[in-house]
Amino acid sequence: MPVTLRPAKPSDEPALGRMGAALARQHHAFDNARFMLPEDVESGYRWWLGREAKKADAVVLVAELDGEVVGYAYGRVEGVDWNALLDRSGALHDLWVEEKARGAGVGALLAEEMMRRLTALGVPRVVLHTAARNANAQRLFTKLGWRPTMVEMTREAPPRDDLE
Repeated sequence: MPVTLRPAKPSDEPALGRMGAALARQHHAFDNARFMLPEDVESGYRWWLGREAKKADAVVLVAELDGEVVGYAYGRVEGVDWNALLDRSGALHDLWVEEKARGAGVGALLAEEMMRRLTALGVPRVVLHTAARNANAQRLFTKLGWRPTMVEMTREAPPRDDLE
């Protein structure tokens, strides 16, 4: 059966919460000092993505395979950001595909549909971030035409007793 992409609806919120939490846990496992992992992250994502899905400047998509939600993508229109030297643009914030659906092109379909929907909202480009250790995502996005433009670097603050 083919993959179906569609906008998320309220009945998708439990799946969105589960998948968003899996994405957060993956990032936290990559670098637990950089990526937060709030308590009850699943409820947080369920609330956040459900709220964002109702906004005119945000896009929350789900991918269905055999009637089951197996992936999602979340993006939104962002205004001019002088700190980042970034003009108004789209931001692809999240993309997740369940393990059982990986390798079937679901991630590429979600990314391309997100690009289409965000540019339809009038943005001239779509920007995304990937975790430095997420080589699979970086390969996918490069294959789809994204290019590296910035490198985030993080340094932890010294212990408080070193500041005196």
